[in-house]
Amino acid sequence: MSINTVLQNRSNNACELCSESDNNLHGYAVPPKNDDSIDNQVVLCNKCFNKISAADFSDTNYWRFLTGSIWNEISSVQALSYKILNKITSEEWALETVESVSLEEAVINWANAEDELEASKIIHKDAFGVVLTTGDSVVLTQNLNVKGANFIAPKGTIVRKIKLVDDNAEQIEGKIEGETIVILTKYLRKSTV
Repeated sequence: MSINTVLQNRSNNACELCSESDNNLHGYAVPPKNDDSIDNQVVLCNKCFNKISAADFSDTNYWRFLTGSIWNEISSVQALSYKILNKITSEEWALETVESVSLEEAVINWANAEDELEASKIIHKDAFGVVLTTGDSVVLTQNLNVKGANFIAPKGTIVRKIKLVDDNAEQIEGKIEGETIVILTKYLRKSTV
């Protein structure tokens, strides 16, 4: 995304993390916020933008400039610096930087918000740890006594076009013999059929 004039002036036409001048600067909205306000954005050079977009923090020495950018007065720059430093705290210098800086609680919450949202997502997995999605087909891994119906669903039964139960990662809904039932994910495996 190209940057507007206000962001360009604020950054002095340089990356707000590494301070490199670049003809191809990007306005990057620090997640989970969006780009509806320049206060949510950081100006990034192409290299920083590409590494952050790819979540590539493997070259920890590249990010050493964060020891300076975290002290920036702009809260979006602080939040992004803090967020990246927390991904590389296996490096002593990064851990020391995180521990030495005193940021407002709102900035720290912003920096941690995306990871907390990701951690709170409900992910449905079959008995073997394979991720399930709505519309998948599954196979029962054991005989199931169907409560409220007068039949037992035999092991090996294929249940097509399942629906995930939104608030419970251990349950899906599917039709067996015309009945829509709730099935525990620990009794099924994802089917390739």
